[in-house]
Amino acid sequence: MESQNNLKYIDLFAGIGGFRLAMNDLGHDCVFSSEWDKDAQIVYKDNFGEQPEGDITKIPANSIPKHDVLCAGFPCQAFSISGKQKGFEDTRGTLFYDIARIAEYHQPKYLFLENVQNLEKHNYGKTLKTILNTLEKINYDVFYSVLNASFFGVPQARKRIYFIAVRKDFKCETFHFPSPTYEKITLHDIILTDKATSKLRIKRNDISLKKNRISFKDIKEHLKPIRIGHVNKAGQGERIYHEFGHAITLSAYGGGVGAKTGLYNINGYVRKLDPHECKRLMDFPKDFKLPNNPNIAYKQFGNSVVVSMISRIFSEVMNTIECKKESKMLKSETMLRECIAV
Repeated sequence: MESQNNLKYIDLFAGIGGFRLAMNDLGHDCVFSSEWDKDAQIVYKDNFGEQPEGDITKIPANSIPKHDVLCAGFPCQAFSISGKQKGFEDTRGTLFYDIARIAEYHQPKYLFLENVQNLEKHNYGKTLKTILNTLEKINYDVFYSVLNASFFGVPQARKRIYFIAVRKDFKCETFHFPSPTYEKITLHDIILTDKATSKLRIKRNDISLKKNRISFKDIKEHLKPIRIGHVNKAGQGERIYHEFGHAITLSAYGGGVGAKTGLYNINGYVRKLDPHECKRLMDFPKDFKLPNNPNIAYKQFGNSVVVSMISRIFSEVMNTIECKKESKMLKSETMLRECIAV
């Protein structure tokens, strides 16, 4: 029997390729990618050698190759707390239906989707219910969970909702998402040198830091950002955090002097993060090529997925659902051979 360990997948709303990095590392093959943003297309091509197709709404389902897995970190601004939260009233929100359109036509084994935490409660849960009902109607059992990267060895507070949809003929009654590892890691563990980040220092007269000292032990016991001060009026992008806590959620949008990364007191200097530090906070490999413009890099990482989270979740799919399916197929084939031999 042919092994099912190597799967073909498509990478929709691909961004700069977070899903692809994880899936490739697990030994699976990308057969199609789509991303409309021109800057993201360039970075994707620089790193994977191919430019994604453009606007998915204009791509017929029958022009997309057959695949086993549909991966999509579909646009989240329509559901984000930082946005206007219009959900399916927003054009970006309706892009979910392009996922459903392609999945209904191709019927891949799995759908692997990611979005912001707020999607779970958006519009009093009606948006989530719409997604679940839509996927159920096109032949999928759906499992979802909100996971925080901070609890999985990543020093960034990044809560995201993940979906694993399994085609109904697999008869998958349960799926367990990975359990937190609670590794003791801090932002300080991934920072660059003071020399490399000197241009990012904030030199202002309105910096305010807490006078009460926070012990290293207290911080190490809390896998979360530790706020210790602010600049100006402490608005968005103006709050300062401790280097021995975690980073706040990297964002594609937002303003303030610490826009998109937040501000941190590191080795006595208040500064925002470097794009290469953001790369580490998203678990992208060291040799991943970034755009020359740091503002574009900040936006792209804010829109991306934590590579190790994608890898952990799909490893569970392979170790549970896929293995069970392959085991049943092997058992059936063995029984058939035995019957023929008799």
